[in-house]
Amino acid sequence: MKAGIIFANSGPFSRPELFGQLAREAEELGFDSIWTVEHVVIPQAHMPYPGSKDGQMPGGDEVPIPDPLIPLAYAAAITSKIKLATGIVILPQRHPLYLAKQLATIDVLSHGRMLLGIGSGWMKEEFEAVDVDFHARGARTDESIQAMRALWSENPTTFHGKHFHFHDVKSLPKPVQSGGIPIHVGGHSPAAARRAGRFGDGFFPTIVNPEKLKEAFGLMHGAAKEAGRNPNAIELTAMAVPKIDAIKAVQDIGVTRVVFGPPSSDAAKLRAGLERLANEIVAKI
Repeated sequence: MKAGIIFANSGPFSRPELFGQLAREAEELGFDSIWTVEHVVIPQAHMPYPGSKDGQMPGGDEVPIPDPLIPLAYAAAITSKIKLATGIVILPQRHPLYLAKQLATIDVLSHGRMLLGIGSGWMKEEFEAVDVDFHARGARTDESIQAMRALWSENPTTFHGKHFHFHDVKSLPKPVQSGGIPIHVGGHSPAAARRAGRFGDGFFPTIVNPEKLKEAFGLMHGAAKEAGRNPNAIELTAMAVPKIDAIKAVQDIGVTRVVFGPPSSDAAKLRAGLERLANEIVAKI
């Protein structure tokens, strides 16, 4: 079982000293990945965060959320092994030509450690602020995945879709990783599960309950088979409560990576918290 740290760039970890400590110590203690989150703006007011009691996002609407990619480039310079992941980028808000170049750049700088977690977004008001059609987000997400994979593998590249069009363009450098940067589809909806089956190298539902996870994985498997893909080749990641029984429960349904939030935002206590997760939880499953 692999283990990663999510929310690696938000709140107090928006500060370079604490973020740098988290990246270096997570790598030293054997965590396989750090995952950054994204919201470019938080409109006031906004539609309720799914599943929250007060409608606000985890950590509240005042939590600092830096760009998800720039901290990963910073981490690339101060680490050598840990994977650099987004969990998630709101894909339909970004143009694939720009994003493909940014991701390939980090992949080159990190010697092939980039991992792209994507979602289609949930906050309608944020889409309105960046002038992107909220109701077209699913189609834009699917097209963007296909367009970026073409940009990473073809030279020159041509792509014609409903939302993105380009013809005979060269996008260099290409990613270091053979086959391009792995794309892990995030989200808990049936649409996200089906998207992971059709397009994903991995699936990362924002679900903790094992029974609900199993349902989502079933939808993913069905969509993969319909698309002529091998569902067992799609890597499964899940958020987990840092308890052995909880991790074994998701491991039993096929999860091979669990992710935890940082165990402390106190620099003096962070390493001890990471050591506990690594030695007392992950190492025993």
